Amino acid sequence: EEEEEDDDELFNEHTKEHTNVIFIGHVDAGKSTLGGNILFLTGMVDKRTMEKYEREAKEAGRDSWYLSWALDTNQEERAKGKTVECGRAFFETDKRRYTILDAPGHKNFVPSMVGGAAQADVAVLVISARRGEFETGFERGGQTREHAVLVKTAGVRTLIVAINKMDDPTVGWDKARYDEVTSKLTPFLKKTGYSPKTDIIYIPMSGYTGAGVKDRVGSACSWYTGPSLLETLDGLQSVERKTNGPLRIPISEKYRDMGTIVSGKIESGRIRINQKMMLMPEKHICEVSNIYGANEAEEKTAISGDNVRIKLRGIDDGLVQNGHVLVDLKHPCHITREFDALLIIREAKNIITSGYKSVLHVHTATEEVILSKLLHKVNAKNQRSRAPPPFIKQNEKCIVRIQTTKPICVERFEDFPQLSRFTLRDEGKTIAVGKILKLVETNTVNAAN
Repeated sequence: EEEEEDDDELFNEHTKEHTNVIFIGHVDAGKSTLGGNILFLTGMVDKRTMEKYEREAKEAGRDSWYLSWALDTNQEERAKGKTVECGRAFFETDKRRYTILDAPGHKNFVPSMVGGAAQADVAVLVISARRGEFETGFERGGQTREHAVLVKTAGVRTLIVAINKMDDPTVGWDKARYDEVTSKLTPFLKKTGYSPKTDIIYIPMSGYTGAGVKDRVGSACSWYTGPSLLETLDGLQSVERKTNGPLRIPISEKYRDMGTIVSGKIESGRIRINQKMMLMPEKHICEVSNIYGANEAEEKTAISGDNVRIKLRGIDDGLVQNGHVLVDLKHPCHITREFDALLIIREAKNIITSGYKSVLHVHTATEEVILSKLLHKVNAKNQRSRAPPPFIKQNEKCIVRIQTTKPICVERFEDFPQLSRFTLRDEGKTIAVGKILKLVETNTVNAAN
């Protein structure tokens, strides 16, 4: 009991609320530039570093990309101006601490983006207002549509739409262009499941000049008097955290550096140094050796919502994989190869029947799966058909049974939404989104055994 009281004192030190923000949108909308400028404006990257990036960018003939280099740190990303992995960075305002997840916009890298969306609380959809660029990102092949669908599936409730590049010569802060872009986006986002009144916030800005990012747009844009991006983020409603719930940390990456290091977002529960944990589905017991939070700072504790890196004691890095889940010994998670789920078909060229194979993305795990049975079709009033349908097609809902090739760690939607929402992808497209209703063949483990 004393230990628990000490724990509570330790955890009370986490006074500033922590929010994970993902930047999504088409490949050249300006996500990394905007993220880099936020780091600069909030003082996380100093002027000298920015000047160095500016010099290097000029030498590489990439003048306008220097802001994005604060987030895109590897050579490949800098050379092409494309984010490949989901970059991470931290910044603080007077009210909150934030982790930026900078998602890749290019369609080849969507699986990296899916992993980022699984960790996000809020999404900023960056849209280029430049003539031609918005149209490219929004037409069939563009990533704007798919990204919006993916973050909704990942459970991101609030979508801030940053209408970027308003300073571009083809736009010149023109209200007519802003209205044109928002009028095309609203019906689509509504169809995706976002309510225009409560879930979507539009902000005109320039990620490159910084207008509308930290400070309001001001005289450049007399028709918009609303808050800036950072003001909007600070004003959002708090995210409900399960700090006292069972521990769940889906692992998003692992590497070796004087020991085994894993990173991920704590979806539920809390951790402290020297705490014993279990790695599922392998059921290996390990211990927390160090916790690294924002900007590599060592922490004694971390709580639900935090994005952390953890050094583990007593486990070899070869045993750890992305999609494994760290849990506390008393409350292991479910392991299954078969579950029933509610599936919504988003995009399918042909009809889908039982035996259909695709790739499942659930929290940070990726697994090959088969739709083994179509159980019930679900109509618009959420009523189930008695007889199983012979096939399902685009825009239809169905309850299906899914089998995975290997055991995975998942939970029912009513118990843990974050470990239950998933997407099915095939041939580089998001075919369907869904949530797990029932685990058919399960296996939890009692730590006492």
